[in-house]
Amino acid sequence: MPLCDVLERTVGGERLSTEDAVRLLESHDLTALGAAADAVTRRIHPESYRTYNIDRNINYTNVCTSGCRFCAFSCEPGDPRGYVLDRDELFGKIDETIALGGDQILLQGGMNPELHLRWYENLLHDIHVTFPKINIHGLSPPEIDWLSRNSQVSIAEVLERLRAAGLGSLPGGGAEILVDRVRCEVSPHKTSADRWLDVCRQWHRLGGRGSATMMFGHVETLAERARHLQVLRQLQDETGGFTAFIAWTFQPGNTRMGDIAKAGAHEYLKTLAVARLFLDNFTNLQSSWVTQGLRVGQLGLRFGANDLGSLMIEENVVAAAGTSFRISLAEMREAIEQAGFAARRRNVFYEIQSDPAREKPRTATPQETARSDAIDSPYGRDGS
Repeated sequence: MPLCDVLERTVGGERLSTEDAVRLLESHDLTALGAAADAVTRRIHPESYRTYNIDRNINYTNVCTSGCRFCAFSCEPGDPRGYVLDRDELFGKIDETIALGGDQILLQGGMNPELHLRWYENLLHDIHVTFPKINIHGLSPPEIDWLSRNSQVSIAEVLERLRAAGLGSLPGGGAEILVDRVRCEVSPHKTSADRWLDVCRQWHRLGGRGSATMMFGHVETLAERARHLQVLRQLQDETGGFTAFIAWTFQPGNTRMGDIAKAGAHEYLKTLAVARLFLDNFTNLQSSWVTQGLRVGQLGLRFGANDLGSLMIEENVVAAAGTSFRISLAEMREAIEQAGFAARRRNVFYEIQSDPAREKPRTATPQETARSDAIDSPYGRDGS
């Protein structure tokens, strides 16, 4: 079947097969893929605006036993560079986030053997009590699975206890590629694909919501990339608990996989477009300016994304791999408007948060300019 027929089917609302997804990923016709993805996005989102949010990525620790070969941020137990944020420093970051207009923190770290389930419960409780209006978009499926194993309690109990302590939503970090062959090669000590999916399933069954992610452009094949999309779509059919899908490219700098060439804008935009065409049960797709830069991120709004992601007051993991793009609120809004849309601020649940007519663009504050000294978000970029 000609490529144009496959694209015509999906624009018309027909569900694509995994084989269709592989074929689209093999295509080099970026223009056709982008046009089809844009048509699908406009069908799902006929509104005249596209969204963004303001939050802060806080890595509460950088100590991790996962040993991911793609990570340039974490360190092993006993390393003098290891840290665990104390409450004063963590609360200072949240205070600054609120001052800059944020209403959420992305709280992630690593598998630190010194930290146990009760420690996490106390941490979430303290944040929630001190900052009751801040949503804690916290931990990741691998962290939840590690806590379950380390504490010898079920995944469901871990999630129930963390939710009771203040966890508001679950980021989709640590997905990488949800194929165990790939996971064994790039993150051999991290949870399996099935366990990652089951953490999300259990969270959704509790009524929780969260994002799904993909880090691509390393050792996976195109068929494995398509398989990743397939298992996410299957779980979304089952639970409907994913708020959004966020994909970004592997950043090889300073990692043990530094010999892999970085995927460029063409591969990123193509994969974003295919994700929009394939993930017919995902309402929201986010464009990754953090790894691609603002202009490619802006192009993503014409290649299947309806959201430009977070202002990223702080981001450390991508920066540790040598990629450090920065933008101000004014630049974020201007990029959306230059793409032909009104800019609307949203929360993690994609609910519009303010009247944009009253939200005047402004230049970057000294704090925003300085945030590049701290860039933070484990397992690559999650998302918010």
